Amino acid sequence: MKLLALPLFAFALIAAKPEAPAAPAAALPINAPADVVANPANQLILQLSNGGTVVIQMRPDAAPNHVQRIQTLVRQGFYDGTIFHRVIPGFMAQGGDPTGTGEGGSKLPDLKAEFNSLPHLRGTVAAARTADSPDTANSQFYIMFAPNASLDGQYTVFGRVISGMDAVDKIAPGEPPAQPTKIVHADLGDHSAPPPAPATPAPAPAATPTQGKTPGN
Repeated sequence: MKLLALPLFAFALIAAKPEAPAAPAAALPINAPADVVANPANQLILQLSNGGTVVIQMRPDAAPNHVQRIQTLVRQGFYDGTIFHRVIPGFMAQGGDPTGTGEGGSKLPDLKAEFNSLPHLRGTVAAARTADSPDTANSQFYIMFAPNASLDGQYTVFGRVISGMDAVDKIAPGEPPAQPTKIVHADLGDHSAPPPAPATPAPAPAATPTQGKTPGN
């Protein structure tokens, strides 16, 4: 899912008297409301293979279905072991695809867009989708390295990093990276995710036959 957006224009000729335009949605606060913060399940915690831990405050007040999807997948252990497959320095790091190609997602249906007023700032987290349809977000997401207002209103913002941006900055770059950074374990603040699978120990090296030696040889 590439983060490309083309403006769409719709024109309509209306013979009858047009209806009054709908009132614009109220702008959301940049910081999460107190009731959202009070629920630990609204925090997404990512342990990365670069040694860092990233904490994301999710915003169900802005994108309830997207937040619910993340919570569901985290509780299934879905994100454990997935990589950041598209990482562009100065722009964003994209992950959440179990195939690691940018073409995959979960078995759950795609989500309807929940575009909102939250801006793309440093640390903003939003749902990735295909360039040609707004309703194709599934499991993939991206984290912004820097502000980018051109994406505002084009992608569903559902959270922002509140701790661990230094670890985000260290995510390996590339499309795909030669040695991608992995999500070792994803959890929620209520710790409702299954524990990470134990690491598979490396096989012991085969014993090398030794020949008798005398001191000094």
